[in-house]
Amino acid sequence: MKVSGTLRVPGDKSISHRALIFGALSEGESRVTSILQSADVHSTAGVLRALGADIPGLSDDFVIRGRGLRGIAQPSRDLDCGNSGTTTRLMAGVVAASPVRATFVGDASLSRRPMGRVARPLEAMGARFDLPPHGGLPMTIHGGTLHDIVWNSEVASAQVKSAILLAGLVSGVRAQVIETNKTRDHTERMLEARGASVHIANDSVTIEAQSAIHALDTAVPGDPSSAAFFAGLAAIAEEGEIRLERVCVNATRIGFIEQLRRMGVTILEEERRLEGGEWVADLVISPGALRGGSVAERDVPSMVDELPLLACLATRAVGETVITGASELRVKESDRIAATVANLRAIGATADELPDGMRIQGSAGPLRGRIVTHGDHRLAMAFGILGAASGNSIEIDDVDCVTVSYPGFWRDLAQVCSA
Repeated sequence: MKVSGTLRVPGDKSISHRALIFGALSEGESRVTSILQSADVHSTAGVLRALGADIPGLSDDFVIRGRGLRGIAQPSRDLDCGNSGTTTRLMAGVVAASPVRATFVGDASLSRRPMGRVARPLEAMGARFDLPPHGGLPMTIHGGTLHDIVWNSEVASAQVKSAILLAGLVSGVRAQVIETNKTRDHTERMLEARGASVHIANDSVTIEAQSAIHALDTAVPGDPSSAAFFAGLAAIAEEGEIRLERVCVNATRIGFIEQLRRMGVTILEEERRLEGGEWVADLVISPGALRGGSVAERDVPSMVDELPLLACLATRAVGETVITGASELRVKESDRIAATVANLRAIGATADELPDGMRIQGSAGPLRGRIVTHGDHRLAMAFGILGAASGNSIEIDDVDCVTVSYPGFWRDLAQVCSA
């Protein structure tokens, strides 16, 4: 397989969600360009509209007219979050700090995901939650006046951290989150850029009481989690190179890129620059002699979304790859540990499931069979990349589930890949 070409991957999903939320909560008008127009981001836009925000139809260039921190209105319907855990957990922080009562609902997959982890700190701040026995959705929040909090994170979750910071922001109180493992920091960067008083230390983030944040234009950079799939494709190619333009290279998001480098892949950063508080660069990736590697708990937060892809690439590496400390994968859109290992075995790879990870043995043999995605976009794309490698023949049961994060994935894959 030869790869060639230049891609601009879709806008970063994490930044896209936050651009909408902070635009709605700001004083003034915020212009947003290059936003990711995926199902998850549409869910955030829909929830904000249901709460009274002035969010226009998503496009490559639009303006949000902010209503301020106290502009959240009582919704007249349930807040439908679709498949988006980010929408649910971040907006839980906003609703908990507002004088409204709202019920969050979602699809079957999202409804199974754990919400107690975000309910506990927000209840500790003074909000009230009604959760079903299984701890997922539907989730009803009775919001109102909150108080200061210092919260020791139970899990490494940027979504929970962001919910607490947003609750502090909207309620006008001080909120501190202490982390054992540093998670992605887009919320604190974007808050600081909008004038909030945010203190960032090695193991904690604190927002002081605010009365307002100001509007700020956002040019959403390329999503590193989406770029990872094409970096992985180049890594297992036989020749060629792929150039990925204007990718977010935030240090909390490039763990996968660093892991590929450790495993022997050549990845160059060109035209590195700071845009709107985020580091952006063009990435140039060419094939390398892929070697097995290891991922430990400290590495997981910066590459958690890319671990199924890494497991797929490990089947083409020389030697063994071991991933541990990744129990968070079991509560994503699917149980990504069980599903990844089961699918690897189904196509003829050697893989073992660990309580908190996976062990994969590399091989040069062809991999063939049908993948069951469980509707999980990351699994569909990861095995789509593996299926493009020379000698492999892999069928994906649900190709359309990629619309959650990367609607044009299959088109872009065909564009850069040739036998």
